Parts: sequence; C-alpha cells; structure tokens
Amino acid sequence: ADLKEALVASDVPEDPYLSKELQRYFPQPLQQRYAELMEGHRLRREIIATAVTNSTINRMGATFLMRMQEDTGASVGEIAKAYTISREVLDARALWTTIDGLDGQVAEDVQIDALQQIWSLQRQLTRWLLGRPGQKLDIAEAVERYKPGLDALRAAMPGVLAADGREAHAAALAGWREAGLPEAFAAEMAVLGFLDAGLDIVELAVSRKQPVADVARAWYGLGEGLQVGWMLARIEELPVEGRWHALARGALRDELQAQQRALALQVLQAGGQVQAWMDRDDAALKYTLAMLADIRTQRGVDYPTVQVAVRRLAQLAQAG
Repeated sequence: ADLKEALVASDVPEDPYLSKELQRYFPQPLQQRYAELMEGHRLRREIIATAVTNSTINRMGATFLMRMQEDTGASVGEIAKAYTISREVLDARALWTTIDGLDGQVAEDVQIDALQQIWSLQRQLTRWLLGRPGQKLDIAEAVERYKPGLDALRAAMPGVLAADGREAHAAALAGWREAGLPEAFAAEMAVLGFLDAGLDIVELAVSRKQPVADVARAWYGLGEGLQVGWMLARIEELPVEGRWHALARGALRDELQAQQRALALQVLQAGGQVQAWMDRDDAALKYTLAMLADIRTQRGVDYPTVQVAVRRLAQLAQAG
C-alpha cells in the first residue's frame, strides 16, 4: 500500500507511455472503443500506480524497490520508470509469456532459471538507467532510444562476441537445449547472459552514430583483452555481510563497467580495431596487463584486490 501511494503521488502516472497500463486494466473489448474516455477516468492515477506496482512486485519481488532505493538513492517513481524501460526494451512480456506457455513441457526449475536470468538482467539494466548522470527518465524517449539498438545487438549475437564469449554462448545454448526449451527460445535465452552491458553498447553506438554490431565487437573484444568478464565474475563472488558490503560490491561492478565504457570509446576513436589497440607500444597498457595477469594467479581475490584492479583500469583510461 505504501508503494502504491508513493507512485500515486509521483509523476509516474503522468508519463504518457503508461496510458497503456490504464487501457490494459479494462476488458479487451473496451480498450480500443473507449481509450480516449479512459484518459479522463477519475481513478486514472490510482489504476496506473496499481498496474505498475503489481508488475514490479510480481516480476522483481517485494523488496526490489526498497533495495534499489538503498543502492542508488533514486525515488520510487524513478525506479518504477527505469524498471518499465528495462521491461519494454527487452520485450520481457513476450519472454514471460513464452516461459508460462512451457508449463508441463519442461521442468519447473528450468522455468524458474529462465525467469531468474530475465530478473537479473532487468535489475542490471534498471541500475544502469538510474545511474545516468543528470537524466530525467522519460519512458517513451528511452524506449525509442535503446530498444532498436538492443534488438540489433541481440540479432547480431553471437557473431559480435570475442572467442571466450562465443564459447560461453555455445555452452549456454547447449544447456537451454538440453533443458528442453524450443530451439528458437533456447537461442533467445542464450543471448540474454551477454546483455548486461547492452545499454552501454547502444549508447555508444547512438552517440557516435556507428552500427551497433561494430561497437559491440569493440566492446566484447576489449573485455576479453582486459579480462573484464573474469573480474566481473570475481566481484560477484565477493562475500556480502550486510548492506555496506552489498553497496561496495555494486559500486565495484558499476565502476568496472564505467572504465570499460571509457576504454571502449578510446578503441572506437582509434578505429575500432581492438587487437591493434592492445598491441600498441604503450607503457601504461603494458603495466596494466601485467598487473591483471598477476592478480589472476592469486588464489583468492578480495575487495582490496578488486579495487586496485578497477583503479588501475581507471588510470589507464585517464592516460588515454
């Protein structure tokens, strides 16, 4: 009830994009015939707030908004908008419908695993949207900006991945097939695990007016060269004992992706050839690669170690 009241009082019900939620509230035969009249409904704000609240809680869990507030400091309204954008750019409703349609055809835990993967990706995309500096979220504008590029990125998979990514994709695809997913849906699910940085890639492509596939090749190639995936995996393994550990881990993840974004921009500005950028005679790059190689030999990676690695990437980005 508190969440719904917060959304009613926010600017969320005024977002034009959410008029669709108002229409979905009514029976199908009424939706087109009385769409204009619905906009004047005296409970318009309450209906939209209820629909957004139900969608968020049903798909992301009862604690999602509270924890996202703690992680980002964003308002309930901003989080609800960011979540809605993530749902729309991913066509998450279509994914959920397909999973629901597999009742009795695959094991229940397979359906849960698929839903969990979508949940995890939406959480990451929501955090990314909330982390954009000085940005006032407009759902329709954000969907128009990011959805075509994300669709293009999904269609380009796995061809834009680097060697280690293609191997991981093949393993994921084989796993979903073995779990009994239909071929087309197994292919869709196998791609989702590589879209955590999807909005970063699309934003770079849009801002530089370059094809998404070209930017993606640079992004994933650089990630392999600098072992970003390995570092992200180590960050996820860090122990969490309370809120501050959780915030520290999230901050490290965000900072690592921010440095990859800065370095990917440098690669693109230099022509987009990752191998040429990696092979250049650059003392800062050589020192960074040696440090990362040394870290990989350590038996255990803790918070200070990851902080040093991420800071080193920041210094590399600053060195240009």
